[in-house]
Amino acid sequence: MSVQHTPAPARSDVPRRTPADRTTPTRPFYKRGMLITFGAVAWGIDSLVLGTNPSGPFEEAMSSLTSGVFQLGLLGLLTVLYATKALGDGRLARFFIRFEAVLLFFAIGSTVADGIGVSNLDQPGWAMLDAFWPLSMLGMFFIGIRIAIAGRWHGKARFWPLIAESWGPIVVPTFGIFGSSVAGVVSFVHLCVGYGVLGQIVARKES
Repeated sequence: MSVQHTPAPARSDVPRRTPADRTTPTRPFYKRGMLITFGAVAWGIDSLVLGTNPSGPFEEAMSSLTSGVFQLGLLGLLTVLYATKALGDGRLARFFIRFEAVLLFFAIGSTVADGIGVSNLDQPGWAMLDAFWPLSMLGMFFIGIRIAIAGRWHGKARFWPLIAESWGPIVVPTFGIFGSSVAGVVSFVHLCVGYGVLGQIVARKES
């Protein structure tokens, strides 16, 4: 007497998971989102404690370190915007993200130069490099406007980038009118509420 074992037929109503399915993260932008939040909060704390106009080697180094991490978070944000076509899927949208990335690279160069104490704003070359910092923040503001107009991101993700990226138009005039200490408080609140929350939105974004 022999017993034959016949395998049960495969069910066609249950989708088979491929190795790629098992390894694809459900939140592909989690690390970049957390970097955005961490950098924003770190720079915000530095602004709150030391103000927005650092003086002396220690304050300059701390400002450069925290703002540098923040800038790296912005580069991560740009890669997310590019991957999700948040500004649209046309050539102009892709070009603007690349252009903003170039501005940020030069701004990071300015941050590093300030941190190690080699910049000299009395020289035209260093002054031009330093100008990339505000230019990059202005570019992020326009990106926030475009995200809201394009509507590729939905819900609060559509409008929160504009809230976060209004840092420059809000904090810079505050510094000019009220000085470093008041601007530091405003910067701290704005960074935590704006980019800090935006980082969590990005971290939870699934596609």
